[in-house]
Amino acid sequence: MNDRGSVKTPVAAAAPTVRAARSPREAADAPGRRTARGAARRTGGWTPWLYLAPALVVLGGLLVYPIYQLGLISLFRYTQAQVSGGEPATFEGFGNYAELFGDPQFWQVLLATVLFAAACVVSTLAVGCALAVLLTRVRALPRLALMLAALGAWATPAVTGSTVWLFLFDPDFGPVNRMLGLGDHSWTYGRISAFFLVLLEVVWCSFPFVMVTVYAGIRAVPGEVLEAASLDGASQWRIWRSVLAPMLRPILVVVTIQSVIWDFKVFTQIYVMTGGGGIAGQNLVLNVYAYQQAFASSQYGLGSAIGIVTLLILLAVTLVYLRLLRRQGEEL
Repeated sequence: MNDRGSVKTPVAAAAPTVRAARSPREAADAPGRRTARGAARRTGGWTPWLYLAPALVVLGGLLVYPIYQLGLISLFRYTQAQVSGGEPATFEGFGNYAELFGDPQFWQVLLATVLFAAACVVSTLAVGCALAVLLTRVRALPRLALMLAALGAWATPAVTGSTVWLFLFDPDFGPVNRMLGLGDHSWTYGRISAFFLVLLEVVWCSFPFVMVTVYAGIRAVPGEVLEAASLDGASQWRIWRSVLAPMLRPILVVVTIQSVIWDFKVFTQIYVMTGGGGIAGQNLVLNVYAYQQAFASSQYGLGSAIGIVTLLILLAVTLVYLRLLRRQGEEL
């Protein structure tokens, strides 16, 4: 307060904040810089597609065109007579699909396929993830042996693996029945036991992909996080459920989708191990059912319709799964 009783106002507090004025040259160059940044952003947006163009062309030739032909054939009456040229192909529209959806056997096969694929996916993920955790707990030599054994199973052709598993469970000469004391029990005679035997073979040749992928993800997790969880008294199951699984969720999404696609369209194992679908078709899945309709019955249009339905089911399952994950805030 001064001698006259008035209050002094500090200059810094009273003076308004003034933005530094730009020079005329900077003001003139600003629109140009914004335009250049926009052009660079637009150019950068096309750059990834230019790199992907060769792969997209190859995929278009290998996938898009065959799917187009499959969908086209499914709209026609196309049997052996049309293949040999004896009769012209007759356009039926969605007649093949109407016949397919009106067949009770199709719905039985579809239900069996869904249940069998779900069991295979769950079993493959459980075995693969458990062995991936085990790889992080054992020493170098056992880890190497397990990796080589798993990769050997992964590299074995499906026909060879199916034949070996058939021999192992053969009622006359198989060692499994002798070890278990089952005598001449036939694993492929019953519907459930045949599906179970095929499931074992599918899991055996599929778990290495899950194991190697999840193991690579676990190795990328910082060791301090796992050490802190152990010091807090968390069990191995608790560490997996509360620490590893959330951090590995993007990897688990990939292996789950891959397993769903592979197991839903299993053909070789079912065809070889059950003799083309089991007794009276009791072990049919969609791919084997489509093969029987197309090649055994020469109804190529109906077989193509089954293939299109299988493709749409797989696309729907994949898209729904990805959408649920996006709703949970996961980046894919």
